[in-house]
This record gives sequence, C-alpha cells and structure tokens, in this order.
Amino acid sequence: MNLRGLLVVGGLIVVLGFGWLAWPGRGDLSPRGQAGEAALPTINKQLIVFVNHTFDPAAPPTDMPPLRPGETAECDSDFQSSASVRGESRPADATHATVTITQVKVTLGLNINIWVPSDVTQQVIEHEDGHRQISEYYYQAADKLAERIAAKYLGRRIDISGADLGAESSRMLQEMARDITAEYNKELNPGPTQLLYDAITDHGRSEGVVQDAVAHAIKNVAIESAPPTTNPGN
Repeated sequence: MNLRGLLVVGGLIVVLGFGWLAWPGRGDLSPRGQAGEAALPTINKQLIVFVNHTFDPAAPPTDMPPLRPGETAECDSDFQSSASVRGESRPADATHATVTITQVKVTLGLNINIWVPSDVTQQVIEHEDGHRQISEYYYQAADKLAERIAAKYLGRRIDISGADLGAESSRMLQEMARDITAEYNKELNPGPTQLLYDAITDHGRSEGVVQDAVAHAIKNVAIESAPPTTNPGN
C-alpha cells in the first residue's frame, strides 16, 4: 500500500479592485458577505480515476512507485486538493485596507493505481482492492468536509498593510488557500485506516474476507490506532 501525501495547491487567487465604490458601509456587511446573501463555497469533486496495472517484477516500470520491503504489489492512492479564494478590499488609506473573503472554490480529486506482478495471486489482488475500497470510502464525503472547512473562511475580514496593497492582498489570499487545503488534508487522513487494514491482514498474507477487514478498519480506527496511554504513577 502506498498512500501518497495529499497534494496541496493554492491557486487562481483573485482579488477584486480596490475602491470605496465597490463597498457598502461596513455595517451593511454580514459575516457571509453582503446582507441578504447566502454565500456558500463552491466544491468541485471530480470523478475517481482508477487504473489497474500489471508489471514484471524483474523490470518494474519507471512510473511505478517503489515497493516497500516485503511488498509484492501496491495500491497507490493520490488524493488531490486545490483552493482558490476571492476577496473584496476596502482601503482605509494608501497603506492600509480590509479584505473581506467573498468566494472560496475547492477542487478535489482522487487517482488510484493498483500495481500487481504478472504472477499475482487472487489473494493479493483482493488485498490491494481492499486498499482501494478504503480510499474510496474516505473520498465519498470529501466534498462535505471541504465545504465545511471552506465555509469558515467566507465573510472573514483581514486587515492588511503595506506600500503595495495589491501584492499584500494576493499574498494573504494565497496563504488562506494553502490553509484551506492543509486543513482538508489533515482532517481527511485515511492513512491510519489503511495501516490498520494492513495490520489486520498482515499485508495480505493472512487469509480472511477482505470486506470484513475493510469494515473493521474503518469502524475501529479511532480506537485501535490511538496511542497507548501511560500511567503517571509508573
């Protein structure tokens, strides 16, 4: 099993023009933008891309992630996320302004590649497919997770200062986009479940029903993956 680090990309940062005319009075702004607006983040959840590969163990392809010691096959799950943030700015003077976040867009993806040797057994195929099932389970609710995280940023006001307010706004929005994807990555976190699944199945060497092992890992990961408690008196 190879669970890649989630890809974090903060891009497409858009800052609307500075100017008093673009703004109503501050009292007319609700926490979600202008009064009466029901602003929501935009989540683009792309379809899962899944590919099965067969390789020659004596000459594995260059685009195949390296196997870990003891592994004969792997499921490479590549979770992807990118965020874009748009804001409106109201300058207080030549070097100070307040930026209000008016729009957040998040794009999500999941690419899964299963790599098995040409002489693979059915047991190994089923084991790697269990890793796929776990990744897809976490991706099912990924859009809801991203929406919840992104919604916290809408309507947020940030005071900025500097000689170049446009550049400072871009920097701040890029940082906010990175924060959104970083929080998404941290909360999604399928890694512990994948590791527990490997422990239950002994990396596919133990016989058993894969679906049962998958279900057990998903249900019990919070308990069985928790760090052991220590007794302060010992």
